[in-house]
Amino acid sequence: MPLILIRHGESEANFANYWTGWLDVNLTEKGREQAMLAGKKISEAGYQIDLAFESVLKRSILTAELILEQNNASAVPEFKTWRLNERHYGDLVGKNKAKMTAEYGAEQVEKWRRGYDEVPPQVKINHFDRRYNNLDPRLIPKGESLHQTEQRVIPLWQDEIVPELKAGKTVLVVGHGNSLRSLIRYIEEVPPLEVNQIDIPNATAMIYDFDQQMKITHKKIM
Repeated sequence: MPLILIRHGESEANFANYWTGWLDVNLTEKGREQAMLAGKKISEAGYQIDLAFESVLKRSILTAELILEQNNASAVPEFKTWRLNERHYGDLVGKNKAKMTAEYGAEQVEKWRRGYDEVPPQVKINHFDRRYNNLDPRLIPKGESLHQTEQRVIPLWQDEIVPELKAGKTVLVVGHGNSLRSLIRYIEEVPPLEVNQIDIPNATAMIYDFDQQMKITHKKIM
């Protein structure tokens, strides 16, 4: 029951070093190349993807499309969900990380980036487009800790992804640094205080095999 977790390829925000959160930015050319290479590696390793889960942000969607194309799997079902969105960085969105480090100090910035319960300064009003029109406004955050991000990711895992894995399907999940970090913390049972040690590089496939009790039997990174 293979699960393939992968963070999107390099985005314009990764390149410019600013917080993105739910801001919708594109892949760089390097990011597109990374996604295609990841898809090629997955195919060469013998994995045939049966379906994909993505966030509703285009850096995730485009990465998934490029991986599926390289896997000869462009026709498989794709499920786009806000639950895989990057952590909402509140009022930090759009701000340069180096400048924020100079202003608030490296320790505080590290807490915002990697802490489990640290909530960033919240925005007063979200300015989102129609992709969230059908989502209960009470579910839309104005800033999230990693713990809060995990609380929206885990229902997707339990209700949507696990049943597909138990049905014997190879599942691709293309998310973001923190939505994947929260999922990995949960499935690997990493203590919250050690979550900052989970590193999620761009476009690097993390492949898990599970038994019928959903216990990890094997993990590899490529």
